[in-house]
Amino acid sequence: MSYTSKSILQFLRVSLFLAIVLPEQTLAQSMDGEIDYLISKVGREGCSFVRNDRRYSGRDARAHLCSKMRRNAHLVNNTEDFIIKLASSSATTGEPYIIRCRGEEDQLAGDWFSSLLSNYRQQR
Repeated sequence: MSYTSKSILQFLRVSLFLAIVLPEQTLAQSMDGEIDYLISKVGREGCSFVRNDRRYSGRDARAHLCSKMRRNAHLVNNTEDFIIKLASSSATTGEPYIIRCRGEEDQLAGDWFSSLLSNYRQQR
């Protein structure tokens, strides 16, 4: 094989590697950014987080969701998985999480997070 052929082959290997790896990293970074954004909104703007019939401060609720994400990251392939599998209900009791905002009806956390995610994606 000539020097030029080896160079071209090496270039193709590197290009293929980058074409596969970089989009996966970009998707993972995008997902992490979306999840961080969703968690950052919990307990803000006059809304509280209700878990197993108990209202939690924003800080405690955010800490709970971060801990749950760390322990169960293997279950999450995208932001929607985070919402459905981790941020919608208690794994222990099966009770849905609730978002309670001043002057509004209670919302299921899954619906609240999904709406927040949709708005976030439209703004980007």
